[in-house]
Amino acid sequence: MTATAVPAAEPRISIWPGVSLVAAIVAAAFAVRILPGVSMFSPLIIAIVIGVVVRNTYGLPAGAVPGLAFSLRRLLRAGIVTLGLQLTLGQVLSVGGMGLATILIGLFATYFFTLAAGRWLGVEAGLTRLIATGTSICGASAVLAANAVGRESDEDVAYAIASVTIFGTLAMVLYPVVGQSMSAHNYGLWAGASIHEVAQVVAAGAQGGPEATAFATIAKLTRVALLAPLILIMARHVGSSGRAPFPWFVIGFIAMVGLASTGYVPEFVTKASGPVTQVLLAMGLAAMGLQTDVGRLRAKGVRPLALGLVASLFIAGVTFVLVMGASLF
Repeated sequence: MTATAVPAAEPRISIWPGVSLVAAIVAAAFAVRILPGVSMFSPLIIAIVIGVVVRNTYGLPAGAVPGLAFSLRRLLRAGIVTLGLQLTLGQVLSVGGMGLATILIGLFATYFFTLAAGRWLGVEAGLTRLIATGTSICGASAVLAANAVGRESDEDVAYAIASVTIFGTLAMVLYPVVGQSMSAHNYGLWAGASIHEVAQVVAAGAQGGPEATAFATIAKLTRVALLAPLILIMARHVGSSGRAPFPWFVIGFIAMVGLASTGYVPEFVTKASGPVTQVLLAMGLAAMGLQTDVGRLRAKGVRPLALGLVASLFIAGVTFVLVMGASLF
């Protein structure tokens, strides 16, 4: 009788080496924020910078790849869903009719203007969409959400995040100078409706006093809430070419906003969702940084950076005109 050969079991692929590496980078990102001058930057930004440095200095262990993929897909999207717990419909309504109109017009005008400007400058369509989303809504978080639909290269994502970080930081410094003669309400609305990252908005708003800070934060969170409809619009546009599935994580985001709006979510859960969201998103960005080749990033040239500058100037100008125009009535 001939013995039947038993096929060898395939080795089990573990996500833990990659997830552990990502977690270590995120821990470092939160730790370095205690250094002077670093606290103004989001841990999301710091995480991707550390990831890029590690990848391009020491290389990437082959065993880490499955964990990076898990962080980029599962953890990142979970972070976008939990982001919804920090928003309520009441916050959106507290901005008022003119404030909401300013945010809506500024957001969608900037998004479509940036798409057109990207075509004119000859920037790749995918990278243009990422810069357009990051500039018009909420910086790195919006870039991540847009990438979950378009699935662009890690270099495109890193470039888009670098763009919104650079110009958002410049806005954080320049807005208090330009807006020093504005009322606290108008200055806060302008900052919240146009500066990219939440941390940058809070820092810029603080220069106008407590009232400006509060209104800037509310306006910014209202803008973040508009992430869902814009991503759905983007999914339909990108999906027309057969590239992107329906972004179900956006439905989760909307559901969390609805849940938070009921008033039944315990306060400690709402407060805890902030750090949890930052950790989840930072893990996705750290994984992205670990897969980013600086050589390929450099090859993108300066045109995408020019696009980020034009888009940032556009949203600053449009929202300023809208805010000051509304104050006349």
